[in-house]
Amino acid sequence: MHYDPIKDRLGQWMSRHPWLQRTFYGLLNLLFLRAWYVRRTVRRLLSSFPETRPVRVLDAGTGFGQYAYFMARTFRNVHVDAVDVKRDYLRRAQHFADQTRVGPQISWIEDDLTQLQVEGPYDLILSVDVMEHIEDDERVFQHFERVLRPGGYVVINTPSDQGGSDVGGEADEGFIGEHVRDGYNMNALAEKLRRAGLVPVEQTYTYGPYGSAAWSWLIKRPMQMLGTTWAALFILPLYYLMVLPVGLFLNAKDVAHPNETGTGLLMVAQKPSV
Repeated sequence: MHYDPIKDRLGQWMSRHPWLQRTFYGLLNLLFLRAWYVRRTVRRLLSSFPETRPVRVLDAGTGFGQYAYFMARTFRNVHVDAVDVKRDYLRRAQHFADQTRVGPQISWIEDDLTQLQVEGPYDLILSVDVMEHIEDDERVFQHFERVLRPGGYVVINTPSDQGGSDVGGEADEGFIGEHVRDGYNMNALAEKLRRAGLVPVEQTYTYGPYGSAAWSWLIKRPMQMLGTTWAALFILPLYYLMVLPVGLFLNAKDVAHPNETGTGLLMVAQKPSV
C-alpha cells in the first residue's frame, strides 16, 4: 500500500474551503508527532532572532504548506519562501493563505531543491520529511549552505534507519513506499551536512516506543482503512473518538522523554559565522 496518494487526495479535498483547510492543518499538527517536534524546535529558533528585524525562512519542500502558515502566523517579522516541485500543492496552499492575514508574509515558489534557484540569505531553512525522497541529497545540502546566512540554521526532519519508512523486512517495501531510502543513519546524515559546510548542533531521535505506538493508532491504521475503502471516512470519527486520547498521551510521552533510538530523526545544523 502507498500512503502518499491517500494523503494527497485528502489534502485536495480539504482545500475546497478555508475552514476545511484550517481544520486540515490543525489535524496534521495534532496527529503527527513530527509536527510536535518541528513546531517546538522552529518556535525556539525563530524566537532567538530579534523581533525588530525581518527574518527570512526557506520552507524547503513545503507540501501542504502547514509549516509556512504556522511560522508566518506565529511571527509577524518572518517572511517565508515556500518551495515545492508540485504546482498543485503550491496553488492550493497559496489560495488558502491569501485569504488570511499571513498571505503577504509567504511567497509560493515552484522550484527543485536539487537545482535550487531561490536566492538567500535565509536565517532558517526547514525541511520536513523531504530528503528521504531525494536521491542526490548532498547537492541539496550544498544549496542550503549557499543560500543560508552565516550563523543561520537548517532544521531537517526525516525518517531514521531504525524503521522510519515502516519497513518490516527485506521483501517489504513498507507502508510508505515512495522513499528513495528507508531512512537516515544519524551519524551519516551529520557527516553529509558537514561535507556541505554545515555543523550539526542538535540530534534527536523521535518516534521512540511511545511515538511509534501512537503512529500506528493515529495514522497507519486509519490510512489502511482508507486504502481499503473511502467509505471509512464515515467510520473514522468514531474510531478517533476511542483512540485519540491514548494516541495524544503517547505523543506527549514521546516528546517529554528523550529517546535512545527511534524511527524518526530531527537534526539542527548551523552555518558557521564568518
